[in-house]
Amino acid sequence: MNLIQSILMGIVQGLSEFLPVSSSAHLVFTSNFYKVLKNIPIVEQSNEEVFFDIMLHLGTLIAVIIFFRKEVWEICKALFYAIKNKDYSDKNAKLGLYIIAGTIVTIILALPFHDFANLLVYHPAIVGGLLILTGFVLFFSEYLSKKRGGGDDSKMTLKQALLIGLAQGFAVLPGFSRSGWTMATGLFTGLDRQTAARYSFLLSIPIILGASMVYPLVKIDVHEALGYNWTAIIVGTVVAGLVGYLCIKYFMKFISKFSLNIFGYYCVIMGLFTFIFFNVFK
Repeated sequence: MNLIQSILMGIVQGLSEFLPVSSSAHLVFTSNFYKVLKNIPIVEQSNEEVFFDIMLHLGTLIAVIIFFRKEVWEICKALFYAIKNKDYSDKNAKLGLYIIAGTIVTIILALPFHDFANLLVYHPAIVGGLLILTGFVLFFSEYLSKKRGGGDDSKMTLKQALLIGLAQGFAVLPGFSRSGWTMATGLFTGLDRQTAARYSFLLSIPIILGASMVYPLVKIDVHEALGYNWTAIIVGTVVAGLVGYLCIKYFMKFISKFSLNIFGYYCVIMGLFTFIFFNVFK
């Protein structure tokens, strides 16, 4: 891994983590496109590449925490007082409980698919097919939302939180966009786009934080890590964070005026291109 590659992947991660286009799929595509162009076999990722992926996600995690810092603080504070006083009537305390419940459901569903998800990293054509499916999910969610006449952000319930958590669990598979599936599920269950997007971003915090903390403790060999290209890793992480912050900022404005269909078209086109490309150059 070199500096140019790390900057490119940082930009890709920052753009695709919060847009409903699957950041994991785009990291798979970018990495494997690079290998094909360099005539490098598509084989198992090195520990450094896997660690770099985790660091890229950590960069975008920092971006979402900074952007939603007021909401995160209010939720944490409300939860603390709710537990202390055994009173969960506050809306922020309820939202905190919904995020916890959604995260638990995500973990329960995602764990059995973990090994299969890792295997898909080396089969980018299949990932392209899953991205096409994500596109149709976005189309269908917009269709149902318009047919229903829009959503109501005042009706966030535990049932909705659990269903969105399930959607996030399925998105452990590269190509199934985490933000896409969670926002689409929000629309399916009656939320408006802005509320669905906001909840999707907040729900990403504990799951990305957990993965970022657990992997280095379990998988990283300290002596091996000393030989990593830390300049490239740090630069890529910073780029992912900066691009991710700007992406959230402008996406929240975009989603208030426009539908998810544009991202659906992108997923279908990108998925088809990738499916064909990696079947030709496999």
